Amino acid sequence: MHNNTHRHHSLARWFSVSLLAAGVGLASSAYAQENLRFAHVYETSEPFHQWAEWAADEIEERTDGRYSISVHPASSLGSEEDINEGLTLGTVDMIYTGSQFAGHSYGPIGIAGAPYMFRDFDHWQAYAESDLFQEIAAGYQDATGNVPIALNYYGERHVTSNNPVNVPEDMENLRIRVPGAPLYMMFPRAAGANPTPIAFDEVYLALQQGVVDAQENPLPAIRAMAFHEVQDYINLTGHVTDSLITIISGTRWNQLSEEDQEIFREVLMEAAENNTADILQAEAELAEWFEEQGTTVNEVDRTPFREITVPYHLGDDANWDEELYERLQAIGQ
Repeated sequence: MHNNTHRHHSLARWFSVSLLAAGVGLASSAYAQENLRFAHVYETSEPFHQWAEWAADEIEERTDGRYSISVHPASSLGSEEDINEGLTLGTVDMIYTGSQFAGHSYGPIGIAGAPYMFRDFDHWQAYAESDLFQEIAAGYQDATGNVPIALNYYGERHVTSNNPVNVPEDMENLRIRVPGAPLYMMFPRAAGANPTPIAFDEVYLALQQGVVDAQENPLPAIRAMAFHEVQDYINLTGHVTDSLITIISGTRWNQLSEEDQEIFREVLMEAAENNTADILQAEAELAEWFEEQGTTVNEVDRTPFREITVPYHLGDDANWDEELYERLQAIGQ
């Protein structure tokens, strides 16, 4: 037995050397396991982390151990800006990131992160599965070299505060934390608030210390980050139907064989579908849970909020043209 194993290794080594001589990469050899880093800013309690872990195991299994993936949650490899840069610097191989952050590198991909861009979840879902998204993803890949694989539903973003927000006027001069991408400022600015960019992992403290008076996020994120402990009201403005994009670094993608690219794509798309299902379910259950915790969940009429925002869709902060905008609006009509 021992001899056979030994002979097998020598053969494998000889085979690799021959391949190398023939100009074929070592990646084909049995023992060259590649280690990849998958980074995100979300808590380990979030579906995003759990499905990233699942995807890591699944990819390792389906590629017969050619790739092992370590998942780095909760901003452990840096803020969202950092991990986006990491894709290009080669310090991370895969990330989840908001459309708005991806929009830094290629404007049109940000359109999905604009406020009141989607009529509802069904409109978002139709976009996620559309040729239009594929086309925009290809544009992003041309611009950056990195490869968007799938859209994960992140949830409807709502304003949390210590005083109720019933109409846009209630947001006048409100110091509200937003993520550090310009598109997140579109809605608060339309409402006359003062949007303040702060990294995700610093928001709890900023609210607790009164650096800001409000923030906005979907219900599952509010629970995961325990923002309800430092905010009295969750106002259901639903101003962004938000997504995370799973993106793979171009350098890494180009090293994968076509078969492996297909495996990565399939697994990460399946993980995205599972994230989406889990977030939808959490959204359906959480309003009641927050009420039990003593947080007031405030149903608002979204119409006036939508009306003040829509004029900004083709304003100065729009990094897409009117044709793209009209095509997105037409989806699912």
